[in-house]
Amino acid sequence: MAIVLQEEGLYDKARIYATDIDDDALESAQKGIFPLRNMKAYTQNYIRSGGTRDFADYYTAQHESVIFHSSLMKNIVFARHNLVTDQSFNEFNVILCRNVLIYFNRELQHRAHQLFYESLAKLGFLVLGDKESILFNPYTHCYEAMDDREKLYRKIK
Repeated sequence: MAIVLQEEGLYDKARIYATDIDDDALESAQKGIFPLRNMKAYTQNYIRSGGTRDFADYYTAQHESVIFHSSLMKNIVFARHNLVTDQSFNEFNVILCRNVLIYFNRELQHRAHQLFYESLAKLGFLVLGDKESILFNPYTHCYEAMDDREKLYRKIK
């Protein structure tokens, strides 16, 4: 997200909230450290998102890890947040929650969708993982599909 915003000239006008329930995952992300084995998939995602440069320009490989450039981290707030028990803490224009809901039962998925709805500004975007859906939850009618394949939805109500 930081890279796309930077390439579009919007990074300095944005604040990204990166949340997770796992403190270790947050710590690694805050340091900008990711496994080298993930770079092929990340590069494909970058290209698919319309990236305009060589993805490798944004990180340095070191042994079995990569470290993303610190300039990408300056507008990111890293925080622990539990989709199941925590409340909304801001109003957002975009929420990305990829490949989390697939691990939740229906009740927990509904709770997460309630949180997304309460946290998303009208006309804001919700992006889910490729195995996830907004179907069959109480907020389905509040969104319009912008791109079904990419699981991109806009809040309309």
